[in-house]
Amino acid sequence: MNNVLWRPVPGRRSRVGDFLTWLDRERGRSFDGYPQLWEWSTTDLAGFWRAVWDHFDVRAYDPPSDTLPQARMPGARWFPGATLNYAEHVLRMPGLADDDPVVFGYSQTRAPVTLTAAQLRERVRRVRAGLVRLGVGTGDRVAAYAPNIPETFVLMLATASLGAVFSSCAPEFGTRSVVDRWRQIAPKVLVAVDGYVYGGKRIDRGAEVASVHSALSSVEHLVTLSYLDGPAYLDGPAPDGWAALEADTDEPLEFAPVPFDHPLYVLYSSGTTGLPKPIVHGHGGILLEHLKMLALHHDLGPGDRFFWYTTTGWMMWNFLVSGPAVGAAVVMYDGAPDPVGLWQLAAEAGMTYFGTSAPFLLACRKAGVVPRELADLSALRGVGSTGAPLPPEGFRWVYEAVGERVLLASLSGGTDVCTGFVGGSPLLPVYEGEISCRCLGARVEAFNDKGEPVIGQLGELVITEPMPSMPVGFWGDEDGERYREAYFDVYPGVWRHGDWITITERGTCVITGRSDATLNRGGVRLGTAEFYSVVEGLPEIVDSVVVHLEDAEGGAGELLLFVVLANGRELDDELRARIARELRTALSPRHVPDEIHQVRAVPRTLSAKKLEVPVKKILTGTPVERAAATGALANPESLQAFAEFARGRAAPEEPTGRASAASADASVTRRGSG
Repeated sequence: MNNVLWRPVPGRRSRVGDFLTWLDRERGRSFDGYPQLWEWSTTDLAGFWRAVWDHFDVRAYDPPSDTLPQARMPGARWFPGATLNYAEHVLRMPGLADDDPVVFGYSQTRAPVTLTAAQLRERVRRVRAGLVRLGVGTGDRVAAYAPNIPETFVLMLATASLGAVFSSCAPEFGTRSVVDRWRQIAPKVLVAVDGYVYGGKRIDRGAEVASVHSALSSVEHLVTLSYLDGPAYLDGPAPDGWAALEADTDEPLEFAPVPFDHPLYVLYSSGTTGLPKPIVHGHGGILLEHLKMLALHHDLGPGDRFFWYTTTGWMMWNFLVSGPAVGAAVVMYDGAPDPVGLWQLAAEAGMTYFGTSAPFLLACRKAGVVPRELADLSALRGVGSTGAPLPPEGFRWVYEAVGERVLLASLSGGTDVCTGFVGGSPLLPVYEGEISCRCLGARVEAFNDKGEPVIGQLGELVITEPMPSMPVGFWGDEDGERYREAYFDVYPGVWRHGDWITITERGTCVITGRSDATLNRGGVRLGTAEFYSVVEGLPEIVDSVVVHLEDAEGGAGELLLFVVLANGRELDDELRARIARELRTALSPRHVPDEIHQVRAVPRTLSAKKLEVPVKKILTGTPVERAAATGALANPESLQAFAEFARGRAAPEEPTGRASAASADASVTRRGSG
């Protein structure tokens, strides 16, 4: 794929361009383009990250004695001796005056909210004082069962300012999922909304809040925020209402100096099986990584309005709310991902950067949405896509339907580092279907079966040098064993992320899905992303999931495809044949499914990731309750169709060759699709 969709505009100023000028002037280092800059950033780690520290004027109460005494994984210790505070740097809001707007809150539940820089600082000051009155101090945990609204942002900053530890779950998370997360960290204060509106439907969460509160014996204070029904909380119990927490006080806004790696917040793995991993991120590591990523890769600064469609249960929320640290205002939205309404909101809010998921962009494309015809997007300079690989047709759609001037950054990373390993750059062209680069400071390699780096070949995505935002550790994992097992059990001293990646000769990257869900038949190894790109490109198919059931004796195994069809469509011989023909032509004959099944829904996590591995486990006999933590799923009921189908496969077949226990959710076609 050599089609260039966007090129850097000669002479246009960018924040990474300013960084290059600064490096030349202040460090005597000059680089001939991005590849040289990246190479230096990943070989002279101390030099690069100290340059980020100095360029962005990171302020420490106690200066560091070193930058990186020993580049090892795990166990790298960054900026030892330094004390600072993440919240202080976010609230500096460089380039913004007191009366400049910095937070725009949009919602399907209530009217829009705007906070200026001065108002944000004042709200944080008040809530910080309220937390102190509740006895919150350094190291205590504050949990938020709340949506993507300004109050949640204020609470996070207030918590961080005290050196306390923040953790959030979106209110659509089920009780079991929330308790599985927070019981591990034992929060002292729980802040919770009573409900919300989603797609016009009122969702009351009173029962869930009560259940969560009851299950968490560590909680000393439940702070209620009446989000569903407006300001009714003003008449509620004073000690625990949000209004009481934010009550006027003369306490000054101060910031606790904490060590560079002091816990800032705890994020969680998707938790599709077992207890979610409680991933601890530190003040300094998150600050440096987000300064680098937001400014040098996303080109954000004063005057920008930065949006990402996310919930508080996804690491992109934590990424979004670091925006003010580089002087960018943030646009927060709590509501359904309307393919038309969100683009109209982009115009209303004056967004300069629109971040979303790859599935959302593909859904817009499939629905025939043309955003540039719906709204005035003249302010828009950047579009971000993550959550899943964006296929070539998604790239083309952005430039055809959104605008030819925007810089599209497809990025991939994860909760584990709260950032992207690979993404975009204002210095590089955008090639159709390819992520533009490995990010600065991220030594990403593709490892072959021998654990050797390869170019132009599919390999395991690994990180061979430490990054500041790698986890401080897992909460409660005192000896670090669980942390080591998660990332370093395959390649000692090398971070294995669990994705398949191809790094091209020109330095671009293609992510092709999770390595634990790879299709491998007859020696042809293929990531699932390529498979979905072909199948879901058909107009009749809304969604799909594919699994490969290996043969224990070394044979080809079985390839099973499950498809969700558009309303009114049924899986017939013509469509089966077309699916097979498209896959044979685009990929290989080995990747034509042995069986194709129609289902009502594909199981997804609350952050919209497909559950390929849990589906595979269910199909091989694992009970649903052991294969997936249903409280972490957007549609847990969808798993039952796969369980019923698995039981049907285990039963004797009817003479017709169809499974005798085929469920009402699955229309089953055996072996005739190839």
